Amino acid sequence: GETVLVLAGGSGVGSASVQIAKSASARVITTVGSDAKVVKAKAIGADEVIVRTREDVTARVQELTEGEGVDLVYDHVGQATWESSIASLKVGGRYVTNGVTSGHLAQIHLGRLWTRDLSVLGTTMRVSEDLGTVTDLIGRGVLKPVIDQVVPLEEASRAHAVLESDEFFGKVVLRVAS
Repeated sequence: GETVLVLAGGSGVGSASVQIAKSASARVITTVGSDAKVVKAKAIGADEVIVRTREDVTARVQELTEGEGVDLVYDHVGQATWESSIASLKVGGRYVTNGVTSGHLAQIHLGRLWTRDLSVLGTTMRVSEDLGTVTDLIGRGVLKPVIDQVVPLEEASRAHAVLESDEFFGKVVLRVAS
């Protein structure tokens, strides 16, 4: 019943996060980098999609939540999205991070943290605690890996170019010949 903002819903981590949040009965808002990714994000469970390259994420979140903000922001992007992530939270909201793709430094106005009763959490996947849950979701067909393309290891530089272009949705996988 909570509203979750998943940043970078077109990435591998983001696409899994959209599905996991949806499986927990959340209203899922996600961000993507292009109009071409909107339909794909909705197909994996996003209720609302914000195109970050042409929309102000915070303003759109406020509009979609009637000025309240979201209960939880899941951010693996980091520095580039920190300010809008914190601004998108409702009073009592939670910011969760497990990555810093765009950089690891962020500043926070401590007054906003305590006056809005916000929580900031960092996490990694703990195999012993989380693998069983993820495996169960995959087994039940709730969580489906999203693979954009599989590239031979010999063409790893092409795979990197795809990742840098932001023209992918899901994971770009390197195939190692047997």
